[in-house]
Amino acid sequence: MATLTSGKYPVQDPISSRAHSMRALIKHHAGPHLAFVPDRSRPIPGPRDVLIRVKKAGICGTDRHIWEWDAWAAGRIPVGIVTGHEFVGVIEEVGSAVTKYAPGLRVSAEGHVTAWTDYNSRTGNAHIASDTKIIGIDRDGCFADYVVVPEDNVWPVHPTIPDRIAAVLDPLGNAVHTVMAAGVSARSVLITGTGIIGLMAVTVAKAAGAGRIFATDIDPRRRELARRLGAVEAFDPRDDAWIREVRSACRGEGADVLLEMSGAEPALSQGLSALRNGGTAALLGLFRGPITFDINSLVIFKGCSVLGINGRKMFETWYQMEELLLSGRLELDDIITHEFDLQDFVKAHETMISGEGIKVVLNIGD
Repeated sequence: MATLTSGKYPVQDPISSRAHSMRALIKHHAGPHLAFVPDRSRPIPGPRDVLIRVKKAGICGTDRHIWEWDAWAAGRIPVGIVTGHEFVGVIEEVGSAVTKYAPGLRVSAEGHVTAWTDYNSRTGNAHIASDTKIIGIDRDGCFADYVVVPEDNVWPVHPTIPDRIAAVLDPLGNAVHTVMAAGVSARSVLITGTGIIGLMAVTVAKAAGAGRIFATDIDPRRRELARRLGAVEAFDPRDDAWIREVRSACRGEGADVLLEMSGAEPALSQGLSALRNGGTAALLGLFRGPITFDINSLVIFKGCSVLGINGRKMFETWYQMEELLLSGRLELDDIITHEFDLQDFVKAHETMISGEGIKVVLNIGD
């Protein structure tokens, strides 16, 4: 198959219109950007798999790493893979041993795939199983007309949840997992970094009964949105004076809970500085490399609890997420800012990366 180039973004040249082909975005080389392939072979489900026709798919921070081909992506992402891991779609076909689901059902899916045989899988922590493979990272993902996932990973979508929300259940689950793990009810909460998941955490924390919510971000538009979603104040972290303001507002001692969502080294030190002694810090943001901070003063002498958060609990978080959505207390419409057709994937990624858009969704099927 030949490769055409349109500007700096390659597009694969179609040679034939095979009956079992599909459109897909692939990591076509060990470098920046993705390629649009109009005739990728459609995946075939195994005996315990389902084939899902994708309707909408969300672009997230991990997809930005893959697009830009940073050090993490270069060391993790196989060339040739179909990317993307957040989606909603309809089951098109099921494997011969599938018993739970049938074609026609609208579904999303948990993107962490495991054999369910290791210690964590068998004790309620399959989201951190040692053999985890992630769709769109370790195996073909959902930036395509079709994606295959194991039957056990399928999540039927409640009829009242619209497609544009169902397409972003994966990152919403990250926010819900972080908030619930930290135990925010009736406690003051500081959220450092109001990107996509940080903003989701604001509305989730409010719905979960948090007391006062404080937030930080360098982008004034996101600070304003954080306030609209429920933060009593949102600060520009480039001026450290905000740390004193938060501590003063919280009995002079600091916030009860820190939710670190930015993955920025200064934000971690600032957030722990604004956390009270004995507080809880839940860390979801991914740092670009090793970091240095004063662990003695900010963790050990404070006696605080530090939680590493990865993905979503399978499937406790999904049930919590569904109940929060059905309660009507989550405000997500202002977070999902843009939708693009699959062929407009370049503009979609650039809109997210530039900060013009917050949550960007690809429309793939009808």
